[in-house]
Amino acid sequence: MALFYVARYAGPEAAGAEAEAEADGRARALLERLQCRARERQRQQQSRPQEPEEAAQTEGAASRRRRRRPRRCKGGGAPGSPQAPRSKRRREAGEEAGAESSEEAPREGSVDAEAAGPPGTPGEQPPGEARGPPAHALLLGGFGRSRAPKVQPFLPTWLAEPSRVGRNVTEDRVPIEDVPEVHPDLQRKLRAHGISSYFPVQAAVIPALLESAAQGFLVARGGYQPRDLCVSAPTGSGKTLAFVIPVVQALLQRAVCQVRALVVLPTKELAQQVSKVFNVYTDATPLRVALVTGQKSLAKEQESLVQKTVDGFRCLADIVVATPGRLVDHVDQTPGFSLQHLRFLVIDEADRMIDSMHQSWLPRVVAAAFPGEGAKDPFALLQRRQPQVVTAASTCCPQMPLQKLLFSATLTQNPEKLQQLGLHQPWLFSTRPARGGPGDADEDADADSGRKYTFPAGLSHHYVPCRLRAKPLVVLHLVLQLGFSRILCFTNSRENSHSLISTDATARGIDVQGVQLVVNYDAPQYLRTYVHRVGRTARAGNTGQAFTLLLKVQERRFLRMLTEAGVPELERHDTPSELLQPLVPQYEEALSQLERAVKEEQRQKAA
Repeated sequence: MALFYVARYAGPEAAGAEAEAEADGRARALLERLQCRARERQRQQQSRPQEPEEAAQTEGAASRRRRRRPRRCKGGGAPGSPQAPRSKRRREAGEEAGAESSEEAPREGSVDAEAAGPPGTPGEQPPGEARGPPAHALLLGGFGRSRAPKVQPFLPTWLAEPSRVGRNVTEDRVPIEDVPEVHPDLQRKLRAHGISSYFPVQAAVIPALLESAAQGFLVARGGYQPRDLCVSAPTGSGKTLAFVIPVVQALLQRAVCQVRALVVLPTKELAQQVSKVFNVYTDATPLRVALVTGQKSLAKEQESLVQKTVDGFRCLADIVVATPGRLVDHVDQTPGFSLQHLRFLVIDEADRMIDSMHQSWLPRVVAAAFPGEGAKDPFALLQRRQPQVVTAASTCCPQMPLQKLLFSATLTQNPEKLQQLGLHQPWLFSTRPARGGPGDADEDADADSGRKYTFPAGLSHHYVPCRLRAKPLVVLHLVLQLGFSRILCFTNSRENSHSLISTDATARGIDVQGVQLVVNYDAPQYLRTYVHRVGRTARAGNTGQAFTLLLKVQERRFLRMLTEAGVPELERHDTPSELLQPLVPQYEEALSQLERAVKEEQRQKAA
């Protein structure tokens, strides 16, 4: 649409010029007043802190004022001149009044703008002088990348404030004589096997367990259920003996053979190792140990657990060492196998056992340990009931308690996972210092760095950058260069382990005597796997070395994973190709020997 301006009356030229001059004068006066008010507002903002909301309103008003600058009419006349349309003049007059009212509103109770004086008065800052930001003003900017502060998780008190255990197994040892609670017969057996002092974990856990069973294994101290214990300590720190000694001593007083202690472990090899330790310290005692891992037939294992008699079944084992799957098989299929007299439930390698909770082995075991509602004997002296709120009524009748003992080198601190175990007033022993607790400089540094796991003090860490095809030659080079006689090499697959040594099945708790070097042929994907692998060396205060072979694509992620977890710094170990090339003939000869060995194995299996 086009707008046309038609002048009906051609007024005199002088009248138009006077009107235009008058309009320009009003505009200059209005601009001067606005500038004075802006300077007054600036002085007030410097004298008091400005709220963010008020600052946003002020900025909005300023932007509106910037948008309301006078515009020249299309017809060539200045705003407010007679040549401008009447409707546009009325709109501009309304805008001026609105601007004045909007300027007056936020300044109620303040000094009038005209009182500040015209520009150039003493209260005004010179135009050329630099003005800094207000003392409490909100400064925008600073968008540079910076590391966000690490958020510390909120943990239950027993997790956040554990009982501290020394982690140096060479300097923090405690002589056997300093723990008088241990039975003299067990002390003699310890000395007979060359043990004259306890490791820090053993010195802390053994007295605590013996105190909980001080009134005998049938009734806990004061008639109350004892606290469950959780132990988090490095590999090779003596955790197995920390529960073997107190369990054996507590059961020495038993009169009737019943399953009083149950030890559950993730692998058959680890269960065999723990069973051997129990057999050593139950020798020449009436206690009997049974091993159920599935290596024998179910019928053979049943013969070691129960015996059929004229009036029922007789239990043959006081201590049962088992793997979860085989244990559930006996709970379901072995007649006469009962856990209703169970006193100690030991869960070794607890982190992995928690991960296998999808098998529902723990609820099955706990349900078997407590009789059903219809099976209770009202005249029985010791009635076992499910844990409940401690009241006067719940403690009037004594009962045999069920105490859970958790041991692991990588115990999780996730409360949701630990809740699955149904722990009763848990008590944590850990080599990690408590947050904010007293300690020396090294311990404070560990707490600040967020170190998740602890490693043996005598262990040194290395990594070797290499190509995939050069991995076998690198392993051969390390074996020949370092000159160690006992080496353990880990892979991620059976195929690779057939041409080398071991998979992660050996990494869990297995004590291979005298391992001096651990080689990670395949880099572990998880930090917990790395902890258990390298824990096969530097055990019981000895020294050891760990080498990890890394491809170029693995190097950055693996090093970051270990650094964020607080793992001690890894040393880079380069292997130039000039050193590997002479080893090719020797490697080819080893491959030919391997081929003959594999064919022989296949022939024997076929036969």
